[in-house]
Amino acid sequence: DVFEQPQHVGHKKIEFHISTEIPAVLQINSENKEKNGKRVYLYATTEEMNNTGFGRIFPAPSSNDKMETEEEDDEIPSEFISRKDLEKNRLSREEMEKYSVFKNYEPGDPNCRIYVKNLAKQVQEKDLKFIFGRYVDFQSEVERNMFDIRLMKEGRMKGQAFIGLPNEKAAAKALKEANGYVLFEKPMVIQFARSARPKQDANEGKRKK
Repeated sequence: DVFEQPQHVGHKKIEFHISTEIPAVLQINSENKEKNGKRVYLYATTEEMNNTGFGRIFPAPSSNDKMETEEEDDEIPSEFISRKDLEKNRLSREEMEKYSVFKNYEPGDPNCRIYVKNLAKQVQEKDLKFIFGRYVDFQSEVERNMFDIRLMKEGRMKGQAFIGLPNEKAAAKALKEANGYVLFEKPMVIQFARSARPKQDANEGKRKK
């Protein structure tokens, strides 16, 4: 009021009613500094400025952890197994040699379908999708349609599955990374699926002989 209305010069009687020792200006600031949970220091003493600096900006929490996780998982969605978990629960070559199911193991001729055997009784299609879904781009309708899981639950083919992947490259990567993975305490044996044609040719050859 004193500065905004200098024309009233009459009585120069100025009264200050201060209820506390904190100046009114700083009281306003103390109220403002709690807004939105942020501390705002508009007025600082010379000592505070020397000790802490004025307008100090603290860096935001580091996002390195998030980036590292993405790198480890190759940016695969969390609904599928990570490469780290695949490697952790996969048998080494030396360990594979101890299992009879890997005796005379041959991966077969590369193609977009893989054959999985030595599956435990409790394995379900969702378990295989959790593992092999990481090799499919579900944003692509073509790849999504090509992804096919056929798990055999009865008869002589029980404990075996055929999995169709988008292309030969994805199938080769799946075979390399998941062969020997221990699922429900049994290591999976993965090979490229054989097509029916070679068998027919072989039968025809026998007939000719």
